[in-house]
Amino acid sequence: MKKKQKVVRIHPRKKPNLTMPVCPYCGRDAVMRPAEYVYGDDTITAGSMLYVCSGYPDCNSYVGVHRGTKKPMGSLADKELRNKRIRAHRAMNRLIESGYMCKNGVYAWLSCSLNLPPKETHIGCFSDYMCEQTIMECERVLENWKGKRAA
Repeated sequence: MKKKQKVVRIHPRKKPNLTMPVCPYCGRDAVMRPAEYVYGDDTITAGSMLYVCSGYPDCNSYVGVHRGTKKPMGSLADKELRNKRIRAHRAMNRLIESGYMCKNGVYAWLSCSLNLPPKETHIGCFSDYMCEQTIMECERVLENWKGKRAA
């Protein structure tokens, strides 16, 4: 009796269909620029890149790019939304630093708390409202955890 051989087909890796981000504020295309274009001498990471609204500086929206790729780290944001996202990240970091949850645990918990699919639970894509919800949820959990530890 002959054994059937399993046929394995190897497909070349599909390249992601990357389109240039569009500014949600003015509708213009974003262009990739070195971070120095926005931050000047205050650039934290040399060689880092940003997608910047082509209307910059009148339209002050931009987003970071994952190192070594052309993939944006989220959606373009103006100064107000960027600050909200920073506050949301800091709230999550307080949970991690407290020892209450690890980073993956925080994202899994946040996904459930905000009723979002895990693939959509990224602060870099959050709106002002979702950032506020994240901050509130993180603070609520941290307060409850501190209260239980004190008891």
